[in-house]
Amino acid sequence: MIEAKNLRKVFKDKKRGLVEAVAGVSFTSNPGQIYALLGANGAGKTTTLRMLATILTPTSGTAIVAGSDIVREPDEVRRKVGFLSTATALYGRLTANEMVDYFGRLNGMDGQILRARKQELFAMLQMQDFADRRCDKLSTGMKQKVSIARTLIHDPQVMIFDEPTLGLDVMAARTIVQFIRQCRDRGKTVIFSTHIMSEVEKLSDRVGIIHEGRLMAEGTLAELRQRTGIADLEEIFVHTVGEEA
Repeated sequence: MIEAKNLRKVFKDKKRGLVEAVAGVSFTSNPGQIYALLGANGAGKTTTLRMLATILTPTSGTAIVAGSDIVREPDEVRRKVGFLSTATALYGRLTANEMVDYFGRLNGMDGQILRARKQELFAMLQMQDFADRRCDKLSTGMKQKVSIARTLIHDPQVMIFDEPTLGLDVMAARTIVQFIRQCRDRGKTVIFSTHIMSEVEKLSDRVGIIHEGRLMAEGTLAELRQRTGIADLEEIFVHTVGEEA
């Protein structure tokens, strides 16, 4: 379970001074559900997810992730979280095998446990044919599978996806969408950020609409439609954040 409690993040900018990227965001994401954080570029989605994954420290507020506090127990949170983003590069000189081994060892795995888990993932993702090829020689779809495998190697309870299909071709994006569904079906807590309306409609159990660092509305799609009296998600989004945005 993820429980964000009044998360706030302020950055210092040379030109603009103090910039409030996230302004008191609170929400709950439960096991076996997919929570979609929907917002335009610069809305605060990535900053929020990076705080949940302990990549960034909140200016104030906190969150409980799988029973651990992101501020007081960041190491415990990292053991329980898998974080996937298209912005996370692979080490080009390592093979897919070596890459996943490396992240397994970072998470305290070794020996037979690591080998068995890796074998299971490579079979699930159909990676056997390119397991010993260097990452810089792989296609976009293959690279994404390696990223998924390294994210899943320690079987985390919580999965965080930051714009996971951004810039991917149709087939690579389908792999990610299927993977997100599999995580939910296995009872994991799943949260992902996106600005793509169709992804929200395909995947989400609950939606949080974020704008200028603030959570403007949240609920199931049915609840948002009932609350606004609007059926189309894009129109709900525009209605919620305002025409100027």
